[in-house]
Amino acid sequence: MSNEKSTFDKVAYNNSFNAQAYDRINLTVPKGQKDLIKAHAEKQGESVNGYIYKLIVADMAREGEKGQS
Repeated sequence: MSNEKSTFDKVAYNNSFNAQAYDRINLTVPKGQKDLIKAHAEKQGESVNGYIYKLIVADMAREGEKGQS
């Protein structure tokens, strides 16, 4: 029982931290593309989120816009 409580506390803490530290953007892709995107990101050594973020930041940099790395 104590293990369940500590797991719940960790999840609650992580959710609270993420809500304060990050903005969310939902991405919708055509059916069947999600697994292809995930596999490609993994080949690049990235999570889907990390891979997409890296691409957006690189694109913004090419256009001279400032973003965070």
